[in-house]
Amino acid sequence: MDKTYNPKLVEDKWYAYWEENGFFHAEVDETKEPFCVVIPPPNITGQLHMGHALDETYQDILVRWKRMQGYNTLWIPGTDHAGIATQARVEDHIRATEGKTRHDLGREEFLRRTWEWKEEYGGRILNQLKKLGSSVDWQRERFTMDEGCSRAVREVFVRLFEKGLIYQGNYSVNWCPQCSTTLSDIEVEHEEQQGKLYHIKYPFADGSGFIQVATTRPETMLGDTAIAVNPADSRYEDLLEKTVIVPLVDREIPIVADDYVDMEFGTGMVKITPAHDPNDFEIGLRHDLPQIQVIGLDAKMTEEAGKYAGQDRYTCRKQVVEDLEALGLLVKVEDHDHAVGVCYRCSTVVEPLVSKQWFVKMDVLAKPAIDAVESGEIRFIPERFSKQYLHWMENIQDWCISRQLWWGHRIPVWYCQDCGEVFASVEDPTACPKCDSTQIEQDPDVLDTWFSSALWPFSTLGWPDDTEELRHFYPTSVLVTGFDIIFFWVARMIVMGLEFMDEKPFSDVLIHGLVRDSQGRKMSKSLGNGIDPLDVIEEYGADALRFNLVIGVAPGNDLRFVPEKVEAYRNFANKIWNASRFALMHLSDFNENRKNLGSLDLTTADHWILSRFEFTANEVTRFLERYDIGEGARVLYEFIWNELCDWYIELIKPRLYGKHGEESRYTAQYVLWFVLKNTLQLLHPYMPFITEEIWQNLPNDGPTIVLAEWPQPTGFNAPSAERAMETIMAVVTEIRTIRSEKNVNPGRKITAICQGSPDVLEILEEGMDDVKTLAGLEHLILEEPGEKPEKSVGAVVNGISIFLPLADMVDLEEEIARTKKELESAEKELKRAENKLANEGFISKAPAEVVEKERQKVESYTATVQRLKDLLQEMQA
Repeated sequence: MDKTYNPKLVEDKWYAYWEENGFFHAEVDETKEPFCVVIPPPNITGQLHMGHALDETYQDILVRWKRMQGYNTLWIPGTDHAGIATQARVEDHIRATEGKTRHDLGREEFLRRTWEWKEEYGGRILNQLKKLGSSVDWQRERFTMDEGCSRAVREVFVRLFEKGLIYQGNYSVNWCPQCSTTLSDIEVEHEEQQGKLYHIKYPFADGSGFIQVATTRPETMLGDTAIAVNPADSRYEDLLEKTVIVPLVDREIPIVADDYVDMEFGTGMVKITPAHDPNDFEIGLRHDLPQIQVIGLDAKMTEEAGKYAGQDRYTCRKQVVEDLEALGLLVKVEDHDHAVGVCYRCSTVVEPLVSKQWFVKMDVLAKPAIDAVESGEIRFIPERFSKQYLHWMENIQDWCISRQLWWGHRIPVWYCQDCGEVFASVEDPTACPKCDSTQIEQDPDVLDTWFSSALWPFSTLGWPDDTEELRHFYPTSVLVTGFDIIFFWVARMIVMGLEFMDEKPFSDVLIHGLVRDSQGRKMSKSLGNGIDPLDVIEEYGADALRFNLVIGVAPGNDLRFVPEKVEAYRNFANKIWNASRFALMHLSDFNENRKNLGSLDLTTADHWILSRFEFTANEVTRFLERYDIGEGARVLYEFIWNELCDWYIELIKPRLYGKHGEESRYTAQYVLWFVLKNTLQLLHPYMPFITEEIWQNLPNDGPTIVLAEWPQPTGFNAPSAERAMETIMAVVTEIRTIRSEKNVNPGRKITAICQGSPDVLEILEEGMDDVKTLAGLEHLILEEPGEKPEKSVGAVVNGISIFLPLADMVDLEEEIARTKKELESAEKELKRAENKLANEGFISKAPAEVVEKERQKVESYTATVQRLKDLLQEMQA
């Protein structure tokens, strides 16, 4: 092995080896229990970011662990066609390079260009996953618009359509004027914005006065078709028979009573615009109100807006306010902070519009999905996320699945131009099934991207065909994802899995948090605080990044990404590397088959490390079983750094050098080999590259650590050895601390006196060589409790009194003289600072921070003086 660990020389080499040899590939094997995970398919427009890195690291740890446990492990990779995002990217490219729009090209040519773009750029993010070490089955890579997934999408649509669960209707939808498509409710993000609240007078039609209404969107008043009040509001009982005139358009509208109206908001009167507000739309249906669309798909005012037609919605707002003010109908304008819906893709303010769209009826489908979580058949980890899921599912709205795009799964519905028949078909029809006319046209819209993603756990395994893979690997085992797509994706997969497979799509849902910057802020382009994981891998290696992303992070919690921590875990990798290099230097003549563990004459240190390894292996397994991946990493880190590297390897060096005979050397070799090999196998799911590189250099069987057996419990438990080693380590640590405080040269051999009970002295007697070696002692004197030796430094640890004669550590006369000089200097500085603080002129005139600094000096010098006096007394005693 090279002297220093270089991830660049290791990572690409081993990933290519794993892939070429098919170590990640799984076939149906009924003799093994399956473990299957489907990757949350990243968008083909995507580039690897820290959120992906976290998500894939969690999955890879679980997959590698289960593969080593002997499960028939399948991790399916793939990408999502990402309708809006991909179409926008391709349109931008065509506009920038050719000055054309998709409409200039036509649908067929635009789709051909989009497929070309997908082939060139769409696989980029999957290749980036290789840099991270993701052990996916590349032979089973899928795409949401590949032939099999497309067939599954059509099959699901047609079955739901024929059951009456897909329908078309005029509904208030969220429209993005920039993306030119509808958005489902959960594709709309709500931002707090500073706006205005406009108070407007509406005159009674009979000329008897005015009412006053408050609105944040005065331009929509041009489409008002009613004023609503709460039926329980006694202030307005007498107005329900009256009508008012909509200013600027002179439309006469009624005053209606509806429970939706909040009596406390504004005047308790609400203008109703059914065409431009989802709640107003529902009120309009209840009261049979007309729908007047005054804002178009391009966010400009329509002909229905009269003289404002053609104006941008915000330009119109300004003009409407000016005109109302000129007519004396604007009462007042107030600052008003409120939540505004914006497109989750482009952040354009969404416009509620009434439009004919396709919907999935969700109430019937939601019930089994609610039952599956309430019964515990599907678990969320952490459990608190099940409450969010259930709250949303219990209040679910019908799902708008049509999008006014070209890129995506085109809705498999046709319209007969002769008889008016509307029908759905899995295969492209040639004629109307009702009248045989060939004059049929397919619906121009495409399905919501999440429709195909909802089928991912079973469409990727071959459904609607009854494949071997589907029977063996479905339901999948665990879904790993972020909390931000529980409603977009997780809920809909559960719904579709139960509906079409009559079985849950997965047993567990492991939710992780967000990766935030070092200040706790969400990473975003606008803040410029994003960190490219590929840059981190280039600098520190993938293993260090992976370990940093998971260690100490509880399931569901956010992670603060601090670059210095990645450096710390690169140092951890270097620690493992250096310890392994040392081990390999002393295992060159080692034959693991000469003896077995049970036939060796083990020392206390051997018993201890084997017992600690057993504990570590059991703990890591326990934490992984409950998805506490971060705690598993912490346990491994502490064992490797503190116990294996810092203590055991140091303890056995004299034995490896042959100072205690050949049998003792072989025993030390065997235990070191056994613990190191198995520790690497425990660490492999977390840090796959460095563990493979070292493991390949150790004596072992098998082609790769990827397929090595997960360490099994051996029952090796040595509590007495652990207690003994705790005592030895405590004594050594305390002696090292005193040596450091006294600046004793590391190579200088000194004497230590330990006083304690007989059982403690017995432990130290047995471990005397170890204590002397590690603490740098010439002599270790063991005594029953007694007087403190003269001119010595003392400490007590674990009930043991430790004394180090000063004469062994320093030249006493010289040290006393040096300490006296240091004390004299400290006392002068203390006096100078005290005099300053006693000077009232200084206190009153000096800046507060200068005075505070002098007070801190007094505290510091007082402590220094006392420490030096104690030291002098100790040396002169």
